[in-house]
Amino acid sequence: MEDMETIRIPNSATYSPIALTDLIFMAPLASRILLGATLPGRLIQAAAAGAYAGAVLGDWASRRGVRKIDFLATYTADVRHMQEMPEARRREDVQRFSEELMAIHEPVKRSRDILAADVNERLTSYIAGITGQRVETSNSVRELTLARLMIPFAVGSCDILSGDIAVFRSTGVFEPHILAHEFCHRKGYLKELEAQALAYLALSRSRDSQLRQSALAERVYRNLRVLDGDDPKRYGELLEATPLSGDVLEDFRRLRPPDQRQGVVSNAMKQLYDSRMKMTGQNGLSDYDRGFTNFLYSYEAAVAEGRASI
Repeated sequence: MEDMETIRIPNSATYSPIALTDLIFMAPLASRILLGATLPGRLIQAAAAGAYAGAVLGDWASRRGVRKIDFLATYTADVRHMQEMPEARRREDVQRFSEELMAIHEPVKRSRDILAADVNERLTSYIAGITGQRVETSNSVRELTLARLMIPFAVGSCDILSGDIAVFRSTGVFEPHILAHEFCHRKGYLKELEAQALAYLALSRSRDSQLRQSALAERVYRNLRVLDGDDPKRYGELLEATPLSGDVLEDFRRLRPPDQRQGVVSNAMKQLYDSRMKMTGQNGLSDYDRGFTNFLYSYEAAVAEGRASI
């Protein structure tokens, strides 16, 4: 048997101690505040911009050989071709997958760097099983970047040009799926629904229960987000009616607290981000929850009817 083709994307920007985009924007200001002069900051900014451009070009050159999954051909569904999931089915999903989650649940005790490596390998193997090509990328994940201030409603971010990823806070049972989602972007899947779906499909088929439980948690959470009608109080009521308990229940509460209030800046950034997604051929922020769950519903219906393989 011939060795599987392997493409390695350098992601050199991800190994910088500080995000290069942060240096580009902040170096002149920091230099002015600390030294009373802008020249040192300008020099650092120029060096960071040069390193960033080199990293982006290197990654782009490597990605040219990547064979991406054709979602419609593989799953009979994509961002533009999905069936609407009935509300009754959503409620059944919440019950079923909450029970399955609690049946296999165990706390994730791995450090983030080890967890990231395990998640990335699982995602790489899953995609390779479909495309016949291993797309290997960096495992590096930051804890903080300026993106945290720009998208305060998010728990993580990925610079799609350099592949630089940050996860802003611990999210318990959700963390493996969040990492897998961001790693999908690093591998070249830029649409949020595609990242959501690939992360779920890869982790839900894993033999590692800690990865599998994260996929189930994401599926339950996103169905709850559709059912709550964007009402945090309603979300809390729906959550209390599930079989979730203990640490898992607390993880769900922390992700969307019942007394959550969105500020003017957060709302404005959400609207801007929603518009950006629509301009790039997506359905907007709804791709994270309604789109994602509709995709799974459509794909699983096709599998049941023999129109798609598992």
